[in-house]
Amino acid sequence: MSMSSSVDMPATGPGTILAPARPVVPTVGTRRGLALTEMVLTEGFWAVRQQVNRSATFRHCLDWIERAGWLDNFDRVAAGTTGPDRPGWQFSDSEVYKLMEALAWEHGRTGDGEVEAQLLALVDRIGAAQDEDGYLNTCFGHPGRPERWSDLEQGHELYCAGHLMQAAVARARTHGPDRLVEIARRVADNVCETFGPDGRAAVCGHPEIELGLAELGRALSEPRYVEQARLFVDRRGHGVLGPIPLLGPAYFQDDVPVREAEVWRGHAVRALYLAAGAVDVAVDGGDEELLAAVQRQWARTVERRTYLTGGMGAHHQDEGFGEDWELPPDRAYCETCASVASIMVSWRLLLATDEVRYADLIERTLYNMVATSPRADGRAFFYANPLQQRVAGGDVLPDAVNPRAEGGLRAPWFEVSCCPTNVARTLASWQAYSATVDGDVVTLWQHASADLRVALDDGGALGLRVRTGYPEHGRIVIEVVEGPGRPVRLRLRVPSWARGARLQDPDGSVRDVAPGVAVVAGDVRPGDRIVLSLPVEPRLTWPDERIDAVRGCVAVERGPVVLCLESVDLPPGLGTDAVRFDESVQLRAEGDGARVGLVALPVPAEVDGELPFRASSAPAPVGQAVSATLVPYHRWAERGAGTMRVFIPVVGTTGRAGTSPADERVSGADIRDRR
Repeated sequence: MSMSSSVDMPATGPGTILAPARPVVPTVGTRRGLALTEMVLTEGFWAVRQQVNRSATFRHCLDWIERAGWLDNFDRVAAGTTGPDRPGWQFSDSEVYKLMEALAWEHGRTGDGEVEAQLLALVDRIGAAQDEDGYLNTCFGHPGRPERWSDLEQGHELYCAGHLMQAAVARARTHGPDRLVEIARRVADNVCETFGPDGRAAVCGHPEIELGLAELGRALSEPRYVEQARLFVDRRGHGVLGPIPLLGPAYFQDDVPVREAEVWRGHAVRALYLAAGAVDVAVDGGDEELLAAVQRQWARTVERRTYLTGGMGAHHQDEGFGEDWELPPDRAYCETCASVASIMVSWRLLLATDEVRYADLIERTLYNMVATSPRADGRAFFYANPLQQRVAGGDVLPDAVNPRAEGGLRAPWFEVSCCPTNVARTLASWQAYSATVDGDVVTLWQHASADLRVALDDGGALGLRVRTGYPEHGRIVIEVVEGPGRPVRLRLRVPSWARGARLQDPDGSVRDVAPGVAVVAGDVRPGDRIVLSLPVEPRLTWPDERIDAVRGCVAVERGPVVLCLESVDLPPGLGTDAVRFDESVQLRAEGDGARVGLVALPVPAEVDGELPFRASSAPAPVGQAVSATLVPYHRWAERGAGTMRVFIPVVGTTGRAGTSPADERVSGADIRDRR
């Protein structure tokens, strides 16, 4: 295939990095993502976060996994001292594997020796716990523990195996075959023997094995693994899993076959991991029906069940999707892991179709979900990401395992700490989701200051120097510093919200470009300079009138960033529930946020036990005008506990909905944008 013919790219650290050093490498089609070493972030938003991830988050996660006893579980298996007192949930092995994946990508991108040492130490400990037949799990199959595969509904054995395989894929593609890769191969062989065509016709309650098998099969040129992934995808939706208390088969997507489903439902992370694995299977197998099914589910889910931030999951009970238009801001679950999984699905669909809407949702999710979870120092995280905090958070334990996913403040660790390690692996591989190469056409889907040297399929490379203050500033300057000596085309994504964008071509001419993909005029050559100018002034965004939880409210966005109101930015004694948005006051940019006009409601009279309703529709009295600065949602709660809201009720409205034409809808969510 043409994508595998790209030349090897040098690492930024010691050693040679294999060309396909990226999480997703389809075996069909010519379009590919960048290898991690083809782009070096130089400064700005994502460069800072990637550096913090490397310098703080890795060690933080490693220390907590050790402290919680999740690594000791492997040592106990190796020593034969397992028993009923195993610490951690049944899926805690997977957090070790996700951290290993993050370390593998980071070492592959930078050549960092300390990161490599951390990874190899983990490999030694997990490898010692592997059984002779390849089975590897610390919760099942050992003395004092339940039997293997005895709880497919909630045991997560295959889920954990899938994450191990993804870690091995990262290692195989950045280093080559080694002990970690061999461990994963033996696990995959055991899975295929146990659950293959002649084995047990079952699935895991938590999809993930599909992803791991498909990508490991690609990495090791082992079609048997990809076929096993297909078997798991096709088996789901036929009621093969047993019931669990309070939750039906939709919880783990076992109610409707993947090919027949119209929308994602049930547990959000489960649904999204399954969809990503289904895309892998569909692409490699040329299964247009399956690919179309996932595209159909993406469209309806994004249009009707996705938050303005890109977050997915409206229910706390099942960490799952609600019904169409069920998007309450204060009870939004929006698990961080679901945002990571959403990016995984959208990226695979982008590679398969070249449709810009998938890149738009990736950008929205990166800036407003992935970037929101970690604290600025990389040592505390949000698990759930509501769009409204009614009561200031105060129940987060600053130096202990937190039992709750909510709280209004970022926590250092959770009893279920899937999100910190998921963020770590995503930030470590950020470059892999930024651009694509298809023959001699290079497309920049995400905008960041970076130096690129992109290997072209027919030999040679395109070198680019990108400098920008994005997302706070909309000017993106691209200089071509290297070319292959033949015509090469360059394409740039113009986000869906960027009406009024302008592009300066290499000849100096400037033209308007519509949202979508802008093709730079002519073939680019060394010495060319291209400037994309995106309008990042603050703008109002109205919810679809069918989202009743925020009817009569408005949000403010700036570029790709959703803004929010925090109580710390209001006058003393005034809460975020006591203000209304004043449309008559002009929005203006302030720092990386926006200055807005508000109206403070009068303090209500005591009601002496009466119900909170009234017999008259007369509007409430208008209070005093105030102003406040809205800040990026990804920075909320960085200044301490407080209340927060993204959607603000508009003064004088009792049920107003958006009035902008449908063609101005924000890409990725059924939410309307008005300037």
